[in-house]
Amino acid sequence: MITAIDSSVLWTIIKQEPGWEAWEHALLHAAAEGPLIICPIAFAELAPSAPDEASLRGFLGGLAISYDAITPAAAFASGQTFKRYRKAGGPRQHLVPDFVIAAHAQTQADRLAAIDRGYLRQWFPDLALLKPKEP
Repeated sequence: MITAIDSSVLWTIIKQEPGWEAWEHALLHAAAEGPLIICPIAFAELAPSAPDEASLRGFLGGLAISYDAITPAAAFASGQTFKRYRKAGGPRQHLVPDFVIAAHAQTQADRLAAIDRGYLRQWFPDLALLKPKEP
């Protein structure tokens, strides 16, 4: 089972926000089930957390997360979903990068580890989400 990782989860771990240990455990468990991947957009969102690319790659490697390029199919799907979102009156609160991360997971993985703020369920209803177990 391939699990794509959203930057929201990794920021929670990096900042050691409430629930970070549960997310770390969930990722370690997911890694035992199959590859963990991160798309270029989420990688870029994490770049401010590291002094250089090697450090970021080292952090991700420590969690067994590999860099995974976005296919044209995933990029197209994200744009089409964003178009439907905006036509339905969706505010600019969510931008194309949010949709790219979700479409990458939907197209190139089996699930997405993300802190869902509602739009994933609404605009990507078929996308399976990984959530940490409740303590």
